[in-house]
Amino acid sequence: MINQHQRKVKEQLESERGELGKRPDWLKIKLPGGENYQKLRQLVKTSKLNTVCEEARCPNIAECWNHKTATFMILGDTCTRSCGFCSVKLGIPNELDKDEPRRVSDAVSELQLRHVVITSVNRDELQDGGASIFSETVRLIREKVPGCTIEILIPDFKGVEDAFEVIMENPPDILNHNLETVPGLYHAVRPQAKYERSLELISWFKKRGLKTKSGIMVGIGEKNEEIFSLMDDLAAHGCDILTIGQYLQPTKMHLPVSRFVTLEEFQLFKEEGLKKGFAVVESNPLVRSSYHADQQARLVIVEQN
Repeated sequence: MINQHQRKVKEQLESERGELGKRPDWLKIKLPGGENYQKLRQLVKTSKLNTVCEEARCPNIAECWNHKTATFMILGDTCTRSCGFCSVKLGIPNELDKDEPRRVSDAVSELQLRHVVITSVNRDELQDGGASIFSETVRLIREKVPGCTIEILIPDFKGVEDAFEVIMENPPDILNHNLETVPGLYHAVRPQAKYERSLELISWFKKRGLKTKSGIMVGIGEKNEEIFSLMDDLAAHGCDILTIGQYLQPTKMHLPVSRFVTLEEFQLFKEEGLKKGFAVVESNPLVRSSYHADQQARLVIVEQN
């Protein structure tokens, strides 16, 4: 649910965008299906687990699940932050589920996943923001499925370095933290976050030897010049992988789409990102943070070795 300030921004964006037109053909997707998809869907349900694939209504859920990659969402299904783009519910979270790491690692083991992404809601009421649950989840997956590469997509933990240190007790293969949008839109898109704080987080983990990753949405009111400036900031702070995708409004209560970015522009973003030094740039309308995450991990890990 967006707040009063976000509602004003929403109304402004709607008044400025003019006639958006119908959704382009390249944003149309097939209904999910397939053997691996059905197996993972059933296991998630019976194990009482959450996936951001479902919670965020990801358009690539069928492709990823059928290729044995999945993004599990830990720390419950209720977020303490009111981001203007996100469909995960806002509210007071339930008591911390300390058995969740075991259930996630059991699911990864049973499915024999090749690559797994672990993300979470924000849990600002917790002293470590939930970092200990991330760390234990990574530890158990390493123990049960040694060949599986692990990416964690973390919140900012309010910039508390003690939480970062907890993450490093069981470091992942890829450390992901999304900027989501350009700094000028943070007041509407990520009102409880800070652009510079997110950049410093990426830099902190990069300096400790991890491969780092971030992602943004486009078509939510930014200008291309702002995107290129954001790329410069990320590159300067040591980001290795960048994902760029089209923002799609999850409900009418969320911030509106300002425009549908063209395929040519997405290609331009990719070319510019590679020129700026990113090892991998995924830039396409349907790209989400975990899209092709397994391929990205292989590329940067091979490069590292």
